[in-house]
Amino acid sequence: MPTILIPLPSYDFDPTETGVPWRLLRAHDHRVVFATPDGRPGQADPKMVTGAGLGLLAPLLRADAAARAAHSAMTQSAEFQRPVSYAEIVAANFDAVLLPGGHAPGMRQYLESEQLQAVATGFFAQNKPVGAICHGVLLAARSHRRDGKSVLFGRKTTALTKAMELTAWALTRLYLGDYYRTYPITVEDEVRAALADAGDFVAGTIAVRRDSPARPDIGFTVRDRNYLSARWPGDAHRFGAEFAAMLAERRAQAA
Repeated sequence: MPTILIPLPSYDFDPTETGVPWRLLRAHDHRVVFATPDGRPGQADPKMVTGAGLGLLAPLLRADAAARAAHSAMTQSAEFQRPVSYAEIVAANFDAVLLPGGHAPGMRQYLESEQLQAVATGFFAQNKPVGAICHGVLLAARSHRRDGKSVLFGRKTTALTKAMELTAWALTRLYLGDYYRTYPITVEDEVRAALADAGDFVAGTIAVRRDSPARPDIGFTVRDRNYLSARWPGDAHRFGAEFAAMLAERRAQAA
């Protein structure tokens, strides 16, 4: 049974990008271990869970019913309630790592963690499966090999696109300020700068609706060898299903 590491910040992670892949991985009987900075259960971005503060756009921006149900089940699970701390992560104990996203301020402790960057670098170096969605791709982009280049250098990837990030920010800036701008530079721009060629960033088609358990094909992912990436919560069902399939493929190859 593969064991997957899912690191999280103490608070503000996205409930969809964490809960949906978790549910799909557990459905395949995979073991999941969560990690947080202090070894205490993390808390999702409350706006994304409840829609509070999002105004008339809440039905569009917050997690949908399927994602909220997955997040609720995840937070009640034994593995979520008993995470390890970042300092306790031993990469050799895991078969794969999944890097969720989130855009609220609390994500910065996760995105800027040198401990997690070292962990991500190790997984890439050992050719173990790595999945990253939305801002999780930013964590991967900030993880560097011994030659100083990003672990994504020479790979194709997607991530939260500039158009998506700036649209959400523009629609909410009057009452939420920079809530949708984690950093002054967009995720896409920072990730592109870490790649061997700007063309290695694959934006995909314009996302007009979220995928679902019944329609994972609506989502969008990019796979490059042992690395799988996705853009936003609307890709989470496809992302989770394809990551689980990657693990099954890896297991079959090792048999």
